[in-house]
Parts: sequence; C-alpha cells; structure tokens
Amino acid sequence: MPIHAHLLTKRETNLSVFLIGVMFFLFGFVSWVNAILIPYFKIACELTSFQSYLVAFAFYIAYFVMSVPASYLLKTVGFKKGMMFGFWAMATGAFIFIPAALTRTYAIFLIGLFTIGAGLAILQTAANPYITILGEKERAAQRISLMGICNKGAGILAPILFAAVILRPTDTDLFKQLAHMTDAERAGALDELIRRVIRPYAALGTFLFALGILVYRSPLPEIDTEHETDQVAAANADKTSIFDFPYLILGALAIFLHVGTQVIAIDTVIGYAGSMGISLLEAKTFPSYTLFCTICGYLTGIVLIPRYISQLNALRFCTLLGGVLTLLIVFAGGTVHFLGHTADLSIWFVVLLGLANSLVWAGIWPLALDGLGRFTKLGASLLIMGLCGNALLPLVYGYLADRWSLREAYWVLLPCYFYLIFYAFRGYRVKRWKP
Repeated sequence: MPIHAHLLTKRETNLSVFLIGVMFFLFGFVSWVNAILIPYFKIACELTSFQSYLVAFAFYIAYFVMSVPASYLLKTVGFKKGMMFGFWAMATGAFIFIPAALTRTYAIFLIGLFTIGAGLAILQTAANPYITILGEKERAAQRISLMGICNKGAGILAPILFAAVILRPTDTDLFKQLAHMTDAERAGALDELIRRVIRPYAALGTFLFALGILVYRSPLPEIDTEHETDQVAAANADKTSIFDFPYLILGALAIFLHVGTQVIAIDTVIGYAGSMGISLLEAKTFPSYTLFCTICGYLTGIVLIPRYISQLNALRFCTLLGGVLTLLIVFAGGTVHFLGHTADLSIWFVVLLGLANSLVWAGIWPLALDGLGRFTKLGASLLIMGLCGNALLPLVYGYLADRWSLREAYWVLLPCYFYLIFYAFRGYRVKRWKP
C-alpha cells in the first residue's frame, strides 16, 4: 500500500535511505567503470578517440530513451517491482558482454552498455525522487550528498578493481608491440585482451539478477507521489503538464550540462594523462582522484548544509568554481611532481573539477522538483532524461580532441558552466514562460 513520505517512522526512513544508498553504490560502480572501458576498448577494438567515446554515448543515451517509459512503468507496477525490472535489465546487458568479447565486436559491446544504461534509467527514476522526498526539503541536498558519497566511492574503486582484473603488468610492453605485429599476431593478442571481460561481467550479471529479487522482497516502502497537499493542489490547479513548470524544464537542461561536465572530467582524464606520456597502468588512478575530490565536496556539504550555508549558495559556489577551473585547465601549464606522477599542472585542475561538480546535482534536484505534486514522477523522469548529457558531451569532447587537441577540447566545459551559473542565480526562480 503506497504511503506518504511524512508518515514513515524514523526507523523506516533510515532503513530506506540505507537501501537506496546501497543502490547508489552499485550505480556508481557500473557507471564509472566506463572510465577504464573507454581506453581499454580503444586499444582492443582499434578505435579513434571519437569512436571510443561511443562507450559513454551508448550507456547514457539509454537515459534519454528510457526515462519517460520508466516513469510510466513505475506508475503501473510500483517502485519496488520497477526496481527489480531495472536490475534485471542491467543483468541482461552484462551478459551481452560475453558474445561481444568472444567475437570482439564493438557494436555488440555498445548494445550491452545501452541495455545496462536502460536498467539504470529505471532505477535512477525511482531512486532520486525517493531520496529527495524522504525527509525535510531543506536537508534534501544533505541526503543526496550521502548518496553521492556511495556513488562516487564506488567510482573510486571501479576503475582500479576492473583494471586489476583485466590488465596485467606486461600489458604496457604489449601495447607498444602491437604496431609491430603482423595482422594475425595482433588479432590474436587483441582477442585475448578483450576476452578478459567475460568472467567479471558474467559474475556481475548474476549478482544484478539476484539483487533485483532481493530489493523486491526488501522492506523498502512504496512512496505516494500521486496525491497532493491542499496547498500544492491549489498552486497546481491550472497546471496540465510538466511544461507548465519552467524551472523544471530549465533544471533538466542544467542536469544535462552538469552530468556532461562531470563525465568529461572523469572519463577523459586517463586519455589526457596519456597525452603527457603516462601509461594506462599508471593513469588508471586519475579518475579515482577526481572522484575523491567529489567525495570531499559531498562531505563538506553534509557538514555545512543547511546549518552554515544553504544548498542554493553551495550550488552557486560550485558552478562558479567550475568556470574558473575550466579556464585554468586551458591556460595553466608547467610540469609538476605530485602523488608520484610527473604531469602537466593542468591535469590537476581536471581532477579538481570533481570538487566543483560535487554539490551541483544535489542543488538542482530539490529546486527542480519543488512543488510538482502529482507531476513528481514525470518531472523526475525528465530530469533523468538530462543524463543523456553524459552521452553527448563526451562525443563533442572526442570530436574536438581529434580536430584540435585533448587539452583544447576542454573548452566545451565553459558554456556548460555559464548556463549552470545562470540556473543557480536566476533560472530556478522562473515560474512562467512569459514575464
């Protein structure tokens, strides 16, 4: 029987937050492993930069395709059964990696990634409004920050663990020798390299299928978003669709640009390190540095919001910081030795984008969902559609990297942060399309 969030006991609320936290950990593990898959597939499937970023495109375009159908699925079958279907879709995508690896067919890998992304779209459409409305509105950014720690903590582990499973110390020499092999020798070496993904993805698929059943049988409550308070109902009396909420539409575009900047900061940093002569085995830790900075931002938010700083002002600070760091990436230079790496100074500003991006998602969601009432599920699905920014903006980066350079391609971030600054200062207050 669906219940209102404010009717949950403290124990039920804490248990629900814990279960959603476990799911966000899994979301992060599956999503951020793309940071190592991109350079891995680029080598094993002999791809250009643009082609390699189709990994992110195939994975995240599923959010655009599936988010609205996911909202109707959740409305029909409920949150818990919908989540089970989401986990099963992810399991199917993981199993698709097996025939893809056996034939070394990049297109089949992309189908598998799309299917995993489709399952995640269902889960994200359920989980984000869940965590937004489970508790006081003023503390929504705090709860979302906790979920972010689960998500990004998994992201720190994912590239390192995945690299430990599929890469070997001798691979650096192998990658150098590939150009000097005959076609038959190179094909054999690459076949062996790509088939290393079979076991981990077979295990992942089995785990996801079982987890779907466990979540369905868990004590996670159904949340009622269909019934409105008298105040919200009166405010929304003249609303016929989600397009009557300009701040929601502008917020979806903000999500689109924010997640694009976030995935560029994480998924391109290994390639950028490679342009400085850093090997893949050494560069694999850079996404973890970026995600560590993001977690530091989350922890700061948990401590400071809302006691010392409002979630709105935290959003404003982070968007401004992102713009400044983008300019430093492009213009700052000089070789530095830090954390055992010898690299150009600019790469550390890419890493610091993790801090700038940390509280943007948590700031946008409460502003965009505020007062939607019966439109909450559909509004959440629209925001989830914004996650296709993860699919499109890395392709823009890859295109610019092929045409200009890996460093100059970071110019794509600047207009994104300019819009996020606009939303943080003005866009969230737009209640009507006309003055």
